[in-house]
Amino acid sequence: MAKDKKRKKTKIMKREESQFPPKLVGLIADEVAKTVIRRLPPFRRPKKRKKTKKIENSFFLDTSAIIDGRIFDITNLGLFFGTFVLLESILLELKHIADSQDTVKRERGRKGFEYLEKLKKVKGIKFITISEENIFKGREYTEVDEKLIFAAKTNKGKIITCDYNLEKRANISGVTAININTLATLLKVRAVPGEALHIKVLHKGKETTQGVGYLDDGTMIVVENGASEIGKTIDVLVSRVIQTTAGRILFAKKFKEV
Repeated sequence: MAKDKKRKKTKIMKREESQFPPKLVGLIADEVAKTVIRRLPPFRRPKKRKKTKKIENSFFLDTSAIIDGRIFDITNLGLFFGTFVLLESILLELKHIADSQDTVKRERGRKGFEYLEKLKKVKGIKFITISEENIFKGREYTEVDEKLIFAAKTNKGKIITCDYNLEKRANISGVTAININTLATLLKVRAVPGEALHIKVLHKGKETTQGVGYLDDGTMIVVENGASEIGKTIDVLVSRVIQTTAGRILFAKKFKEV
């Protein structure tokens, strides 16, 4: 009996299956599959992290160079070109100077911002400010100088500064630092003993008989027995040259005395 029931059930199922053509079954299956796919949550590929691009052969500006301002005059002449980079910490340091209670510091800080605005308009110059998170990636630096040196070294850049200590620290770390004060000294007039100069005596020197004048580049000339010539423009001969930490000092004699 059980076998007969089973046979009858199998015949009924086969009869029901034969009532649906294969094409219809296929279409129903396709629709079911599409419905299931639509209801599934969208598949999202994980976003690839963008690699931080290095800014190679660029100039990293120090606060001292910005408020000094001479680097911008040099840039306007076309001697420097390429990419100038400003770290956020340098920008913040400049803001603190611009907000200072000291009138002189505040004025120099605000001038620094004006210089940076003008730098953006110089032809051949690309000026960018970069986020330090992209550079340091978890590294902690307490000093701005350390940040500047690391950023310049990582990006194979150079530092522009007026800070002697930063210049030396950068050089020890293998980073080229261009000190504007050193550059100015190298560009001063190379006077030698026996050379004739035409200068204006402006004031007395340390000794009462001395007169002091200056060349166009700011080099001091001490004129022997020149106190009586204050306010006059005279010819002098350089007698000796002394190199000091502040720069070169020329000593000269009045032309008629030689």
